[in-house]
Amino acid sequence: MNKVFPSAVEALKGVVADNQLLAVGGFGLCGIPEALIDALRDSGVTGLSVISNNAGVDGFGLGKLLETRQIKKMISSYVGENKEFERQYLAGELELEFTPQGTLAEKLRAGGAGIPAFFTKTGVGTMVAEGKEIREFDGEAYVMERALVPDVALVKAWRADRSGNLQFRLTARNFNPAAAMAGRVCVVEVEELVDVGAMVPDEVHLPGIYVHRIVVNASPEKRIERRTITEKA
Repeated sequence: MNKVFPSAVEALKGVVADNQLLAVGGFGLCGIPEALIDALRDSGVTGLSVISNNAGVDGFGLGKLLETRQIKKMISSYVGENKEFERQYLAGELELEFTPQGTLAEKLRAGGAGIPAFFTKTGVGTMVAEGKEIREFDGEAYVMERALVPDVALVKAWRADRSGNLQFRLTARNFNPAAAMAGRVCVVEVEELVDVGAMVPDEVHLPGIYVHRIVVNASPEKRIERRTITEKA
């Protein structure tokens, strides 16, 4: 089975559709699948519900899909860097399922592991727990959280071999492995593609069994949200 596609557009053909639930890897602007997000925008699909730690920034990352109104709902833990997100939400044009960051990661991990739900203390007594089952264990209250199993996961990795074994680079790993495992179909964007056997086992952070399609983007933009420098004395 050939998992390598010539472009991000080709990699998404026959995979994405209106009204899907998608998971998109990344944390802020670190480790986001830039080319796949652009291809998703160009596909014209609408009514998307998107699981992502945040929603990019204005004009970049998932912010592009907000501008084109292709996202109807975000399932996120942080949304403070995107003015268009704020405008749409406050205007009632965008749904938001606000989820604590660790809970969001665990909901994806559980989905990939075949665990339908789990209990956590995080969010008990807050709006996060509204409408959810509360159960007591050893005298402590816990809220039940359902796992997330997206139709499609869009993931960024540093390297892949042709079988889809992935290697992530430093903090760009973030939500990407969990998103990849949870998705019914996983499309990954990489900077380097190598032959099978070129990566030693310890370099493989996620096995290729989770990966269905691969596209190479050798020169991603890699924006920095807030560049901090030391002023010269």
